[in-house]
Amino acid sequence: MKEILQALAEPNRFHIVELLRKGPLTVGEIAEYLQLRQPQVSKHLKVLSEAGLVQVQPEANRRIYKLQPQSFREFYNWIDSFRQIWEERLDSLDAYLQQLQKKEKDETS
Repeated sequence: MKEILQALAEPNRFHIVELLRKGPLTVGEIAEYLQLRQPQVSKHLKVLSEAGLVQVQPEANRRIYKLQPQSFREFYNWIDSFRQIWEERLDSLDAYLQQLQKKEKDETS
């Protein structure tokens, strides 16, 4: 998980992932969209690939990059575990506030 977070923390890599959400792209297409040189984009893609976020598909003399869905499922599950914790805490807070309101209502009656 640490590799994924580190990879996505860099703005250009995050933008690459956003671009690839729309579909597979070549290094040249990514470079054009981001207005970066191809060697820079290749370095970013290497980091994303090592983190398991993208996969490359060689096609003749081109390399087509696309997102690796499994890594994003794992990332979603990790984030979702925090959502569950916060929902439990908010449910507890709601129950406590309802008790306070009931107590206040009983005291004023």
